[in-house]
Amino acid sequence: MTTPNVLKSAAEPLLLTQRRIWIIFGALIAGMLLSSLDQTIVSTAMPTIVGQLGGVENQAWITTAYLLATTIVMPIYGKFGDVLGRRSLFMIAIALFTLASVGCAFSTDFWMFVVFRAVQGLGGGGLIILSQAIIADIVPASQRGRYLGPLGGIFGLAAVAGPLLGGYFVDHLTWQWAFYINIPVGVAAFVIAWFALTLPSKRPTMRIDVLGVLLLSAATACLIFFTEYGGNSKHGWGDGQTWMFGAGLLVAACLFIFVESRAEDPVIPLSLFRNSVFVIPTAIGLVLGVVMFAALGFIPTFLQMASGTSAAASGLLLLPMMVGLIGASIISGIVISRTGKYKAFPVAGTVVLGVGVFAMTTLAASTPIWLICVYLFIFGTGLGLIMQVIVLVVQNAVPPQQVGTATSTNNYFREVGSALGVAVFGALFTSRLSDKLLVIFAQSGASPSDAASSTANLDPAALNKLPQAVHDLIVTAYADSLAPVFWYLLPFVVIAFILSLFLKPIPLSDVAGMVARGEAVTGEEADALEAQRLADAKAAKAAPKQTDSANTTPPPTS
Repeated sequence: MTTPNVLKSAAEPLLLTQRRIWIIFGALIAGMLLSSLDQTIVSTAMPTIVGQLGGVENQAWITTAYLLATTIVMPIYGKFGDVLGRRSLFMIAIALFTLASVGCAFSTDFWMFVVFRAVQGLGGGGLIILSQAIIADIVPASQRGRYLGPLGGIFGLAAVAGPLLGGYFVDHLTWQWAFYINIPVGVAAFVIAWFALTLPSKRPTMRIDVLGVLLLSAATACLIFFTEYGGNSKHGWGDGQTWMFGAGLLVAACLFIFVESRAEDPVIPLSLFRNSVFVIPTAIGLVLGVVMFAALGFIPTFLQMASGTSAAASGLLLLPMMVGLIGASIISGIVISRTGKYKAFPVAGTVVLGVGVFAMTTLAASTPIWLICVYLFIFGTGLGLIMQVIVLVVQNAVPPQQVGTATSTNNYFREVGSALGVAVFGALFTSRLSDKLLVIFAQSGASPSDAASSTANLDPAALNKLPQAVHDLIVTAYADSLAPVFWYLLPFVVIAFILSLFLKPIPLSDVAGMVARGEAVTGEEADALEAQRLADAKAAKAAPKQTDSANTTPPPTS
């Protein structure tokens, strides 16, 4: 069976007509819907999941495992996409994500669930990187803003549907349905990509940097384990195992730099870091990753446990943040496409983000719900003014042959920041919380073993069954454990603001990546060639009939 819609020869460039661009973009939307829907569903279901599977004190690992896997594979997807083409990799990412969702749904203990979340991350990393790289392949940087509307609409749909579905599943069915729903969505996304994602396949012309991939993966894993072990109460920064991972990180990072400096085709070319237009937005992404995921990883938990809202309500309370993020992203994209100027948006975005983070330091169990929504809207608006712009700048700063590599490297450092934020600040939150909960249960008359068991299995449903006095103490413990964490995030916002001041504006390219690489043609030339190919196909189809007619011997006359 032949694979449809894959170019067999570089001699036949892809015709990027406007119709084909929208068809390809539709396939990307399907994949992004799968990834974004899962994230919003899981965020509202997490307190119930960790409570039922017995992992409250380790709940940071659910997010850390996903981020670790995503971070490791991002440079691989980016580099391999540049070398081999992105179509097959995109479908592999969809398949991995969907199959891992089945594994999550059937998990019977906490660590089994964590493993399948990591496998989901292997697919999710590809969906993020390949979508961004493919958009850069088919749409010039100067016109990319007009495509943010439909993409923002998908995130908006996921922002509305995800929390509603996640909350409904937790409140009325089971948390497993938050993963069952990925199965039909994943199958549909795979089918759409199979038929609609018309992109060229390639063959590598240089040796693939396998050693670089392995060393980068080892360095990333050691980094995450170093921060995770150092930040939790079981090990801490004085533990020998913690510093074994720290030593492994140092060794792997040094070896990686040495190998990349000599590799024929490095997975992350060191030359990228001599380009200030690439380095500054990448550094901004790393810092913002710390802030964004440290905050988002535990806000739904705070809303459910400290504010007393249901899972469905806590999901809806995230909508103001998504509205701010989507609205700012779309508006900034349109303005950038019209003016070609982008520097003002990261500067303004970091200021707005700082206001939102500062406001969250005041969160308490008594904070009105409407005020929390205002804080989240400000937070989301700040992110929306920054996140899409730094990716656009990075893609515009490198040669077309390195679009995927640059995109994945930028995202890699953002995800490193995300993993650090979740591991370090999540550990601060959960260690403080676990200590407070153990004291509360012990004071209520529970034995040390019963107190530890009650802490590990605490979820919103169990909380509501407790005596009112204990209930109120636990609610206060959640609020007192989370709000101070935001003070530690403010310096990172200041760093991002300072970096954005040094962002160098350069003209946005008006040539799509595939066109620049000679893999595609666009505009009037593509329309003319498309018409010619259709005419040739019709002529070729009619030719056999004419030949058969000419070779037919006329019947003898009487």
